[in-house]
Amino acid sequence: MYYKEHRMELFACRASKDFAVKVIDGMNKLAEEGEQYHLGASEVTLFSDGEFVPSFNDSVRGATLFIVQSTFPPSDNLMELLLTIDAAKRASADKIIAVMPYFGWARQDRKDKPRVAIGAKLVANLLTAAGVDRVMTCDLHADQIQGFFDIPVDHVYASKVFIPYIKSLNIEDLAIAAPDMGGAKRANAYAKSLACPVIICHKSRERANVVASITAIGDVEGKNVIIVDDLIDTAGTLCKAAEVLMSKGAKSVRACATHPVLSGPAYDRINNSCLEEVYVTDTIPLSPTADTHKIKVVSMAEIFSAVIRKVYHYEPISTEFIF
Repeated sequence: MYYKEHRMELFACRASKDFAVKVIDGMNKLAEEGEQYHLGASEVTLFSDGEFVPSFNDSVRGATLFIVQSTFPPSDNLMELLLTIDAAKRASADKIIAVMPYFGWARQDRKDKPRVAIGAKLVANLLTAAGVDRVMTCDLHADQIQGFFDIPVDHVYASKVFIPYIKSLNIEDLAIAAPDMGGAKRANAYAKSLACPVIICHKSRERANVVASITAIGDVEGKNVIIVDDLIDTAGTLCKAAEVLMSKGAKSVRACATHPVLSGPAYDRINNSCLEEVYVTDTIPLSPTADTHKIKVVSMAEIFSAVIRKVYHYEPISTEFIF
């Protein structure tokens, strides 16, 4: 059966322009003869009351349209993504794929106490209502968020870039640690690939973003530990876990987290902590004014380049989802 392949257009909202440029570069490296990808031209008109309206400078009629935007800080960037999706739909794009390297509100995946919202489900509903046909994202805080959508969700893992990077460091006496019980599955997957033991940290919270206490379960003595997590927010849990591990005899403690949210005092906490290094991806850009001498960025752009290109060409993408 013959089908006509629609042309591809890739646009970026303001929060992810730099990441989108790297994605385009990666796609052009993978391109076959005759293929050439570019970032489409768009703009955002601002009003004095805080409203804004995105618009496309190029025609998107009949195109398979990829829109790149991480939703951090979540409110304005999510709204910009929703408005851009709506603009694409009204401009007669054939298919609209939201590429969300970081999916905001992912920590609100359930009711953990009475009378609270499930923000991740609401975001899924908003994206669907805006007219998106598919979502691509990376290291959701909870895998079950994929089930909040009735459209395809491509969920890629940063382990595809982190595990080779960690192997390249040739760290002796390596151990992988989870910062809490919820991260045990992720830590176990990393430890299995790196052939090293797992340490589990158990934490209790006083309130959101405030950790009361942490205990470590596992053989810490004499280990070079890497704490793995999906994101770093205020870095309170991370730095306290590093202190506990060092107090139990670890040789050194490093951290590896996909999304560098790094809000509030996070940069100062990391710089003043016993952490040797922190490895993050570029799903969220680092603050240009912060001291980042302990932070090393490993890019996810090539992974997204491969997935976007394969989705556009209707090729299998299962090899990109190995944890």
